[in-house]
Amino acid sequence: MCKNHGVAYVKPGKVEVREIDYPKLALGDRKCHHGVILKIVSTNICGSDQHMVRGRTTAPEGLILGHEITGLVIEAGRDVEFIKEGDLVSVPFNIACGRCRNCKEGKTGICLNVNPARPGAAYGYVDMGGWVGGQSEYVMVPYADFNLLKFPDKDQAMEKIRDLTLLSDIFPTGYHGAVTAGVGPGSIVYVAGAGPVGLACAASCHLLGAAVVIVGDMIPERLAQARSFGCETIDLRNKTPLADAIAEIVGVPEVDCAVDCVGFEARGHGADADKEAPATVLNSVMDVTRAGGGIGIPGLYVTGDPGAVDEAAKKGSLSIRLGLGWAKSHSFHTGQCPVMRYHRQLMNAILYDKVQIAKAVNVQIISLKESVQGYKDFDGGAAKKFVIDPHGLIPN
Repeated sequence: MCKNHGVAYVKPGKVEVREIDYPKLALGDRKCHHGVILKIVSTNICGSDQHMVRGRTTAPEGLILGHEITGLVIEAGRDVEFIKEGDLVSVPFNIACGRCRNCKEGKTGICLNVNPARPGAAYGYVDMGGWVGGQSEYVMVPYADFNLLKFPDKDQAMEKIRDLTLLSDIFPTGYHGAVTAGVGPGSIVYVAGAGPVGLACAASCHLLGAAVVIVGDMIPERLAQARSFGCETIDLRNKTPLADAIAEIVGVPEVDCAVDCVGFEARGHGADADKEAPATVLNSVMDVTRAGGGIGIPGLYVTGDPGAVDEAAKKGSLSIRLGLGWAKSHSFHTGQCPVMRYHRQLMNAILYDKVQIAKAVNVQIISLKESVQGYKDFDGGAAKKFVIDPHGLIPN
């Protein structure tokens, strides 16, 4: 039997690579005839993983992390008809059955059958169904025919694997944030956060035809990364009000659309930049988005945050100026990205050279052993997207 190793959450601030069980085509005591086993080609460290590793969720010790997965099919269950052994596939981070009402409506981020606790499931994530994560050497994927995106040409895909690995989450998630905010040709957009999802969102805004994309963050290296592919930037450590900073760029103190790519660990702006203020981004984007504009919220918000600044925030209750958003007739869109709604089209954009998403988010390939340091560097604000290559399959 092949050995398997994965990145395990140990305690706040600590992960380690452990030997773990080799995956089986099984769901508990019953066979998973609709699943496949993948040999991992690439698996990415996500900012959502970092929330758990910081101790900001109720994640249990020993959880195997990783929901951004690309791999080779090495075993398929008897009921898998269209995915074959040897196929190179992208795995949406949402686990979806393809059979329930929500899946049939395209709402694969809130499948009703894959998590007994609540709608929606994901690999290696707290409260998301207990599925084993994919920051490992091998992983099992259920409902393979429905979930998996097969790359049409394996050799071509391996040449672009640094880009294609981002189809499992952050590219569709960033794109979803832009789409739900209403970004289109000629839009002026503000993207809050220059982490990998924010950078992917900014690149998506360009792909959608935005005229100006403004990215705000507090880490100079991440702002420089945003500028490297044509974004305007705002350093949120400065005391200049956000609206005034936007006016300095586009002549008016407002934007057509805004996207929150930060989430619940947000900090205040300017003089309050060293203080956590989980509603800061939501309130600031309402302030600068024009009346009738849209706000996309792919940034993660949780119902349980043991490290929150107050008792209300520990339950996900934030002091949001909803009256302001109501008065300005804003539209808001929250929740997990339904990856399958976008990943095939975004795959084609990559394969036909319409976007260089790996360059935009600054992909860095690391080994499974180096993942522990990768988590430390990412937590320190590195302007990189760490992609784990557990078998050494990615060409230099």
